[in-house]
Amino acid sequence: MTEGNFVDYVKMYVSSGKGGRGSAHLHREKYITKGGPDGGDGGRGGHVILRGNANLWTLLHLKFKKHIRAGHGENGGKSRSFGADGEDFYLDVPLGTVVRDTETNEILLEITENGEEQIIAEGGKGGLGNWHFRSSTNQTPRYAQPGLPMEEKYITLELKVLADVGLVGFPNAGKSTLLSVVTSAKPKIADYEFTTLKPNLGIVEYRDFQTFVMADIPGIIEGAAEGKGLGHYFLRHIERNSILLFLIPADAEDIKKQYDILLDELRRYNPEMLDKDRIIAISKCDMLDDELQAELKIELDNELPIPYLFISSVAQKGITELKDTLWKMLN
Repeated sequence: MTEGNFVDYVKMYVSSGKGGRGSAHLHREKYITKGGPDGGDGGRGGHVILRGNANLWTLLHLKFKKHIRAGHGENGGKSRSFGADGEDFYLDVPLGTVVRDTETNEILLEITENGEEQIIAEGGKGGLGNWHFRSSTNQTPRYAQPGLPMEEKYITLELKVLADVGLVGFPNAGKSTLLSVVTSAKPKIADYEFTTLKPNLGIVEYRDFQTFVMADIPGIIEGAAEGKGLGHYFLRHIERNSILLFLIPADAEDIKKQYDILLDELRRYNPEMLDKDRIIAISKCDMLDDELQAELKIELDNELPIPYLFISSVAQKGITELKDTLWKMLN
């Protein structure tokens, strides 16, 4: 999927259908000049329903759908015939979609399972026909209920990528290179910062045909939790990952300090992220000889509070051990 096709934020107007009017018809036929009430009920207005679809990865198909309207319910008829219900409008969205009220920013619902259906705008109820209002003292009611009005609102759809492993690191730490090595994904790779501007997903093939999903999130910079460098757009994609894989290059000035800054940005954005399993991969270790790597290992054993591995995506070093470790953590 090209970068321009990854759409993870869409605003739209949704409107359900209004309910049909009940009928105030009185029964008339040959030889029956004063029949009783026989007005039918109006039909229900159509709902706007969000439906989870595991085959979708992005909100691209909704990019130009700015107005969604369900069908109106039909009016009731004579002989107690009911009006037809309005047609429901189904809106397929990828798993991990969060729906907010655009005006209040309140979260209305989330879609996380395939086939899950949730009503975002409920159709108006149909009005009752005059048949329901007959009584011993009022045998020919000439009134019926109107249908209830439609529900309309402005909503914002946000996609939070659902993946087993999320790659976290500063720009140019080698996240895209790692994803291209362990999966079939082909992210854009270059030697400048912020090459990746949209999340990339790849499926890692493990032993015995088992797989797990890895997400390459655009690089985090200091101040991302306050929205610096499009921080909020990036950070929300990490919320749904089971494991956070911190990628720090071996040539970093201070590996522990880089890890602390990244962790602090996640904590300030959402403290719940610190409850996730974490592991560090020291990337670009092909630049270190055995002696330097041994020295760095002694240093890191004392400094780092979580497990770490040395890897090199280019030289394919430590990749199998990384897959094994991630698989054990996931299961």
